[in-house]
Amino acid sequence: MLKLSFPSITNMSSVQIDLNDPRLQEIVKKHPFSLLFTTLSGAHLYGFPSPDSDYDLRGVHILPLNDIVGLDVGQETVESMGIEDGLEIDLVTHDVYKFFSLLLKKNGYVLEQLYSPLILQTTPEHVELKVIAKQCITRFHSHHYLGFAQTQWKFFEKEQKVKPLLYVFRVLLTGIYLMQTGEIEANLLQLNQVFQLHYLDELIALKLASPEKSQLKSGDLTFFASEYERLCQKLEAAHQKSNLPNQASGKLALNDLLLRIRLGRFHTIAPSG
Repeated sequence: MLKLSFPSITNMSSVQIDLNDPRLQEIVKKHPFSLLFTTLSGAHLYGFPSPDSDYDLRGVHILPLNDIVGLDVGQETVESMGIEDGLEIDLVTHDVYKFFSLLLKKNGYVLEQLYSPLILQTTPEHVELKVIAKQCITRFHSHHYLGFAQTQWKFFEKEQKVKPLLYVFRVLLTGIYLMQTGEIEANLLQLNQVFQLHYLDELIALKLASPEKSQLKSGDLTFFASEYERLCQKLEAAHQKSNLPNQASGKLALNDLLLRIRLGRFHTIAPSG
């Protein structure tokens, strides 16, 4: 049985995720369309799921030809939320055309879904797409992470809960790391091994041990505000210094892959492990 264990933090148990959980695999199997890939995102990917965190399943589906060439276009996005055998599930998949288009629009969400190491289901095309998508990463992906951080900071100021504060730091560090390395790293525990921010250990431990909407019990709002501003400035500076290109160059390769998938040269679904 495949399990991933995130690095442990002092006085905190490691978090284990069973990617072969039959309940998760059954949800993937019940999807109405063929799937290019399905990965786990959200708090599980970020490294700080609470005991009651939902499972954010993300992926890419392939509409049949009749749903593309006719007057009535099929479901570009499939969304489903609910409780499945005790698991709270939030499923979102996009059709290949929409997902490929988002890759060309400097969208950090789709990159994180594509490169998530928490793979529930994959195909050879998924592997190929991860290679092509490297050509879609630009310096201007920093705007996505700055915008998301600003939104989460507003949530934190309003309610002062642990979750949005961790999201603030997670997205800022992901953005900085991307600008510096060209690599997607969405796990805050892994990121903090690089950035060594002492206060993150306590915040993550509190999030893991508490309900999903736990409120921050201690902490200096002024201090966190200064850290937020500092990391925003660091992300902006990393954007300026980044060696990443200004524009994506993977459009032709994405188009070629899309045509091969649409024309039916699509491999069978492969399980995650």
